[in-house]
Amino acid sequence: MTSKREVCYYFHHDVPNFHYGSRHPMKPQRLAALHSLVVNYGLHKEMLVLTPPRASAIEIERFHSKDYVDFLQRVSPRTADQYENLFSQYNIGEDCPIFDGIFEFCSIYTGATLSGVARLNHGLSDIAINWSGGLHHAKKREASGFCYVNDIVIGILELLKYHPRVLYIDIDIHHGDGVQVWLTAFAIQYIMQRIQNFPPRV
Repeated sequence: MTSKREVCYYFHHDVPNFHYGSRHPMKPQRLAALHSLVVNYGLHKEMLVLTPPRASAIEIERFHSKDYVDFLQRVSPRTADQYENLFSQYNIGEDCPIFDGIFEFCSIYTGATLSGVARLNHGLSDIAINWSGGLHHAKKREASGFCYVNDIVIGILELLKYHPRVLYIDIDIHHGDGVQVWLTAFAIQYIMQRIQNFPPRV
């Protein structure tokens, strides 16, 4: 007889309060409806429901550049005019607008991913669920496709500290290009290190 798998599920009550804009298709408010379904169907009784800690800027900088993270911390609708000259550099615009609490939003969903990964790494959970995460388009130094912080890459980097390999499966209808760009650079770096350590025989 197999033992029951330990499942943890992350939900932060502040996440549905963030708004990309009334006409924007990204609606964090949907997570409140999803959580309501989890509770009303009694699924929360089968899982450990956790409120995620917020990821720090330093944790987010494990993948993203410091200048980009600093920008996300400082920019808001009230300060947008001061940083408008950086919008094209960081790909801020219609898909990735500036809204109130942008860094706080990113730190919550990234914190959930990191907390779930920590539980997996230490054998406290077999499955970790973070429906607020999975923002796979963000690049090291720019936003993309509604995504500002790539919590997937940050989570994979943490998993690789404990595991030799990580299988990443993306079932989104859109191409996870942010993860691919990172993985390509990561693979090239790894191959170059191997070549340097084991030079070809002449």
